Formats: sequence, structure tokens, C-alpha cells
Amino acid sequence: MRVLVTGGAGFIGSHVVAELLVRGHQPSVFDISPPEPPGPDIAWTRADIRDAGALARALRGVDAVCHQAAKVGLGKDFADAPDYVSVNDHGTALLLAAMADAGVGALVLAGSMVVYGEGRYDCPRHGRVRPGPRAPEDLAAGRFEPLCPECGAALIPGLVGEDAPADPRNVYATTKLAQEHLAAAWARSTGGRAISLRYHNVYGDRMPRDTPYAGVASFFRSALERGLPPRVFEDGAQRRDFVHVEDVAAANAAALVALADAPVGALRTYNTGSGEPHTVGEMARALALAFGGPEPKVTGAYRLGDVRHITASSARLRAELDWRPRVDFEKGMTRFAKSPLR
Repeated sequence: MRVLVTGGAGFIGSHVVAELLVRGHQPSVFDISPPEPPGPDIAWTRADIRDAGALARALRGVDAVCHQAAKVGLGKDFADAPDYVSVNDHGTALLLAAMADAGVGALVLAGSMVVYGEGRYDCPRHGRVRPGPRAPEDLAAGRFEPLCPECGAALIPGLVGEDAPADPRNVYATTKLAQEHLAAAWARSTGGRAISLRYHNVYGDRMPRDTPYAGVASFFRSALERGLPPRVFEDGAQRRDFVHVEDVAAANAAALVALADAPVGALRTYNTGSGEPHTVGEMARALALAFGGPEPKVTGAYRLGDVRHITASSARLRAELDWRPRVDFEKGMTRFAKSPLR
């Protein structure tokens, strides 16, 4: 299969390209970065995702697109909003329009778990509930756990499924949900097939270092490399699903194959996580131990755009795409502690 990988020089995209090569596909790269071919005969288009002419040229002869290009992370403040919308949403719209013109009808989208907002919660009295955004005064007082909106009781977090309502809590999350809506509209309009892989907390080698737009694993790893303790926000008990980048790349390859039998004119979503929740504090300690210290520091600091708990049920991905994670948490953190950063 001839696959155009947008963002193919990035953290996840470069692993997707490598996985496709191993599986006998013909990937090409569309990225704003200078060419660094990961293998022989890799076609490379150096351009911004908002360059319509470059997109049209890169799509010639392509069977499918794996869309990884995006501005990621929570960002610094709301002043980042125009750039997030421009790159993630306008860029995706331009890509989809170019695909429609070129007759390319297969898309795998890099989605995100951030579209859910808070994860799944159950109240012992009221069952499944959806707490609203946490109040700044509660966060400032160290009251980090969301409570039942009906009775104020403590909640039990669980695994969120793909059918949970979307509730984006920050600009990045909003743009990722808009990407899915654009992909669904493109599929309906053109008779295309689309899959969105809603990544949970992806980590692994070639993560970007020292940037406010990277994930928490990168923040911790960058600190350790500078000889500083990882700074853990809140109390460190936030639950996340940490999934290794190699497993995410394998999910992309499986999704590309599955598109041949996917429903025409529709978008199918899949949580892409390990299925094994760990707290942010556990991750920081495991990474620091594997790196050789220093010990993490729990700060009590917080960011208003963060959610408390969000962990995945990847049962649909396992059942329908025959995907299984290959890198467990302990092995993955040990590898990541010594892996090179970008």
C-alpha cells in the first residue's frame, strides 16, 4: 500500500513510517522538517500542512493517508489558540479537500483521548455520572478529585469507551474533536473510509525535549537529563494510560489494513492505549528509578486545562483490529529512561 504519512518526521509519525516499511508498505513523508529518510527510496515532501499545492503533489499515486501532523500538547496559554486551530483544523480541512480532488478515499487520523474531557466515573449512589470542570478554588485548595454532581460523594474512576460523550476541556482537545468531525464529513461527502485512533498518553524514544507542547513523559525525562527531579503536578494520583509509541505505530498499520473493510462514508473511532492505568506519580517514580534519580517532587501545582483521570478501554481496537500492545509499562519506562530525545 502506498501511504502518505503527514508529520512523518515527528515523534509518532517517524515510528509509523518505520512500522509501515517493516510490513512491506510504501510510505512517503509530508513534514515541515528537513528530509531525514528512515529507509531507502522514501519520497519526502517538505512543506507545511497548510500548503495546498504541496498536498496535491504529495497525494499523487497514494492509496491512503495516515494523518499525524498536528500542533500538540496543552500549550502555554490561550494566545496559542489561533495557531492550534490553523494547523490542526484548517490544515486537516486542506488535506481532506486535496484527498477528495485526488480521489484518495482512505484515512487514518491521529485522534486523542483529550476529546472525552474527564474519563468515566461512577457514584456509589447515582451510578454513571459526568462531573463538570474542576473549580479553580478547589484546585488551589488541593481538592483535586471531582465529586458526584448529584450528591457530592467521592467517585470511582473507570475505563472510558469510545461511545462516551465528547467534552473537550481545552483548545487542543477542541481542535482534535473538530478534526474528527471534519474527517466524518469528508467520508460522508466522498464515500471515503476513515478511522480515528484516539491516542492515550504516548511515550518512547524520539519524544521532543524541553518544550511546553510535549507530553508529561517528555517533561519528566527532560528534567532527569538535566539532573533535576521530575515535577509532578497536583498530588501525583492522576490516572492515565501510558502506551508505547511502537504500539501506537502498530495500531496505525493495523488500521490502514482494516480500512479496506471499514464502512463506506463513515468514521470509526478506536481508543489506543495499553488498557492498564497508572498514576502520573507512578510513572515519574518508575522513570526516575530507571534513569538513576533524582526522585520526583510532588508540587501541588495545577493547570486549569488538565483533567483528573482519563484511562482507556481499548477492547474495540483489540477485537476489531486484532491489535495487542507489545511493550508493558515496566519495560517501556526502563527503555524510555535511556532512549534519545529529539
